[in-house]
Amino acid sequence: MIDDFSENGLLAQTIQGFVAREPQRHMASKVSESIKKQKSLVVEAGTGTGKTFAYLVPALRSDKKVIISTGSKNLQEQLFSKDLPIIKKALDYTGKISLLKGRANYLCLERLYHQYAAAGDLDKGLRVDLARVKNWSIKTKDGDISKCTTVTEDNAIWPILTSTNDSCLGSDCEHYNDCYVVKARKRAMNADIVVVNHHLFLADVVVKDTGFGELIPKAEVMIFDEAHQLPDLACHYFGQQLTSRQLFDLAKEINLTYRTEVKDMSQLQQCVDKLQKCTQDLRLVINQQAPKGNLRFLFNQEPVKKEIAYLFDTLNFCHEVLLLAVGRSSTLDNCFERVNQYKTLLNRLTETHVTGFSYWYESTHHHFVFALTPLSVSDKFTELLTERKGSWIFTSATLSVNNQLDYFTQRLGLTNADSLILESPFDYLHQTIMCVPRYMPSPNEHGIAEKLVELLLPVIEANNGRCFFLCTSYAMMNALAKQFRELTALPVLVQGETSKVKLLEQFINSGNALLIATSSFWEGIDVRGDTLSCVIIDKLPFTSPDDPLIKARMEDCQLQGGDAFNDVQLPEAVITLKQGVGRLIRHHDDRGAIIICDNRLVMRPYGAIFLNSLPPSPRTRDLNKVIDFLLAKH
Repeated sequence: MIDDFSENGLLAQTIQGFVAREPQRHMASKVSESIKKQKSLVVEAGTGTGKTFAYLVPALRSDKKVIISTGSKNLQEQLFSKDLPIIKKALDYTGKISLLKGRANYLCLERLYHQYAAAGDLDKGLRVDLARVKNWSIKTKDGDISKCTTVTEDNAIWPILTSTNDSCLGSDCEHYNDCYVVKARKRAMNADIVVVNHHLFLADVVVKDTGFGELIPKAEVMIFDEAHQLPDLACHYFGQQLTSRQLFDLAKEINLTYRTEVKDMSQLQQCVDKLQKCTQDLRLVINQQAPKGNLRFLFNQEPVKKEIAYLFDTLNFCHEVLLLAVGRSSTLDNCFERVNQYKTLLNRLTETHVTGFSYWYESTHHHFVFALTPLSVSDKFTELLTERKGSWIFTSATLSVNNQLDYFTQRLGLTNADSLILESPFDYLHQTIMCVPRYMPSPNEHGIAEKLVELLLPVIEANNGRCFFLCTSYAMMNALAKQFRELTALPVLVQGETSKVKLLEQFINSGNALLIATSSFWEGIDVRGDTLSCVIIDKLPFTSPDDPLIKARMEDCQLQGGDAFNDVQLPEAVITLKQGVGRLIRHHDDRGAIIICDNRLVMRPYGAIFLNSLPPSPRTRDLNKVIDFLLAKH
């Protein structure tokens, strides 16, 4: 198998431009060994290692059922449509490969017919979209909404026409045999390699005991790419949430069934009116509080207490009414179960004295979320690994802190896993320069955006744009965008002004743009070549200690005798910084500069941990040297 990766191996023979890399062979060998021995393995593979091929080849060679989980739907599509076909062809692999997405990606026929029966409830624009989806539904084979060319994926019609775990009727649904989710699961059951994403995997683990809810088949090999995202995602999925959207959806479902199936039960309209009104009133009261914070504090506010009591009363009223309709409609039976589920959940959320959880809320003008999140998922994950025997492989370019993998392995309880850290094969000593500029104001100083623009505009203009400016807050992003647009003729692109995909297209096509962005551009973005040759980061990406989840983890850490800063905040910030820095060099021919605008990197003792965790770029504090490096490149 390792010969596949040699200079004359199968990959070199079939893949144009394939370069044999020792770290890639090493990783493939370790993955192969873990699969044979049914062991867990954690691999940090630096950018450029070629980790995707390093796990795909042993996976396809194993003759075992394999689940591959990626960090996002985009990466999932890339793996399924681009990487797997290349390896399949190179190895002459004859097994079946399947792509499986979450329910929200497939049209729900039950909801489509229901909505059609009561289309008058929708506004004119949505009625037009509903008709377009109906026409598409006649032609589609797999019901994957991303393939509907007449309606965009972010259209407001889709949440109405897709099911959730809550609303799915399962085998009671009259469209069960034609259900696209059921069909997708059958394809996955019959496939040898199944590609999923972390959200679907974790949602599936959480609902596995409900029978129908479970989508992902059992497998002997589990591979997680972009594994650094797993601990935080797992915390959210093993927690519980009640949202205004769930309550409004429930009201809509009862209303729709009343108007189409059970027209003689006028009490159902009272349920709908009460539920919509109390959810709206609760939302208005919450909007008078901070947009996010601690649920313990929120539930102690008198106006909120009053509305929560009203919500309990309303759910009890809905329970009584729906009890009278049990057996008359599968949809109403499902609504009855949901009412009971939301009552239990609301009860649990108000028990804010239970330890080991973060209790938090978030709200916007249209939406609120009440949530409890476990502070640790190591027990749950250990349980999962014990229950599902086989090989569990976790890989990412950013798992280690200060060349140690402990932070990641402890959070997931991977005490017995083998581990491996592979350096990137890129020549950072010659391909890059890193600068922490002199004369920087302190990170929270007033007017810092103006100072940053004054310092960095000469560098950006000398490089003719071709720059990402990654920010740690929306406020900084917007302040910088305003300043740069006033002072430079270069195209200034800003996250949020159009979709992420279009923004990247504009950046690449312009060839001289400055793109200013926050968190969603720190990872999963791959711009190769000369188009991107400078990455600037506004400051070290410490999560705000006011963030409810981080705050709870810090408090829990202190209670257990740990150091909250060193054990929680610092490792999180190191991994995020590694992600941001990793946007720069994506290929052997890339060259460029990394500028981190935070003196703490050189003035504080913990700065050494950040520097030890980053690639070995030559360092300077002089921006003129950065300009010289960038100009020499051209």
